[in-house]
Amino acid sequence: MPPTRHGSVRPTVDKYQYLLLMGACLAITLPLEFVLGARVWRAPRRLLKALWPTVAIFMAWDILAIAREHWDFNPEYVTGWRLPGNLPVEELTFFIVIPICSLLTYEAVGRVLRREVTRPKLPGRGRRSA
Repeated sequence: MPPTRHGSVRPTVDKYQYLLLMGACLAITLPLEFVLGARVWRAPRRLLKALWPTVAIFMAWDILAIAREHWDFNPEYVTGWRLPGNLPVEELTFFIVIPICSLLTYEAVGRVLRREVTRPKLPGRGRRSA
């Protein structure tokens, strides 16, 4: 393994950090589907309708920025697998995973709030009448 700029040998896992982080994001938010009933994965057509604009716009933006050399990705933290347009596979993963995690969170919070609004008031709680 080649030494890093700090002189130490870089662990193999470093080049998978981006993908591991995306996996962790999914693992952390996936229980929201089952525990709080977010219903994101149960509606795949709806999920795809929500994802495609984000993925398409940000992929085009990234490909353009990479082509113009406005930015690139640190090779120490990506696998080196590139998609057409020189886009790292990790970036496509980001454009898919983060919106899914956001939708899971949004739907779970919405379900909890709706549950609170529709929960019947128990006697003796709330305001006292004068």
